[in-house]
Amino acid sequence: METPLKHFQLGNVELLSGKILPDAVLAYSTYGKLSPDKDNVVLLPTFYTGSHIRNEGFFGAGRAVDPARHFVISVNMFGNGFSSSPSNASPPADGQRFPEISLYDNISCQHRLLTEKFGIEHIRLVAGWSMAGCQAYHWAAQFPEMVEAILPFCASARTSPHNFVFLEGVKAALTADQNWQNGHYDSPPEAGLKAFARVYAGWAFSQTFYRDELYKTLGFETPEDLLKDWEADHLEWDANNLLSKLRTWQTADISANPVYAGDFQQALKAIQAKTIVIACSSDLYFPPEDNEIEVCQMRDAELRIYDSPWGHCVASPGNDPQFTRFLDSAISELLETDFS
Repeated sequence: METPLKHFQLGNVELLSGKILPDAVLAYSTYGKLSPDKDNVVLLPTFYTGSHIRNEGFFGAGRAVDPARHFVISVNMFGNGFSSSPSNASPPADGQRFPEISLYDNISCQHRLLTEKFGIEHIRLVAGWSMAGCQAYHWAAQFPEMVEAILPFCASARTSPHNFVFLEGVKAALTADQNWQNGHYDSPPEAGLKAFARVYAGWAFSQTFYRDELYKTLGFETPEDLLKDWEADHLEWDANNLLSKLRTWQTADISANPVYAGDFQQALKAIQAKTIVIACSSDLYFPPEDNEIEVCQMRDAELRIYDSPWGHCVASPGNDPQFTRFLDSAISELLETDFS
């Protein structure tokens, strides 16, 4: 599948923190054609270590989201190395000096992309895994009259205290590297990146996944083989990028903005979008219990729990074909709903 990357120039963006992100850029790809009535838009934000390329695993010919029928916009989150990030920003916003970005900031800028670039007034569906799903919640709360349906999977409307603590752990592993130098490193803090990956892998899958040796279905003979693979993957990431997005994740809260002033219940009740939330029974980041609290306070929302030992990574494209069918079934249900 071709991945034509495009860039939307935002200029200087005033952030929720009050700071300025200079010469901000959103990198995105589109697939399919926008219908004359502009009523076939499916928005797919990116997840923590994701990109527009990784998002291609969630749609395609014959899938619930199909570019033959839908205009798919896959937009990269700030900090992921494609959109404005510590690794590509110009001074004085480069590296460790990159300002704190909230999901509120991401969605505000994505809204500009959709409205200013394409003239889109309504979004048929916002869907995504993990932090992309968190952005789906944010979209529905920030622009409730614009979003018709959302499907967050393995995600939440607000980062829980336990999730926050998990992220503190991986952050501590990375920043303990003597080459980290408070983000002003001359060469990548490789030991820290490897430690980050090893800690992360313990949370990404469930206890049962390791006990039942399901890592072998991914081609790894031992847990150590999996850990080495995760190390290699994370060595390709810029450390400041990882920590910038980690902070965005930690502060994720659909009510943490001037619209709702911290009233989480009000923000949930304001969501008008028809919602299906999918949780994995063994997800250690976003357990179903957190989603249950959210769904019961939303107007038109349903929680569907997928029973699996794969944990958070059940949704990673290619890991569990049955989950893919489960997800596509729910997406089809939303896309077939008559909102007129």
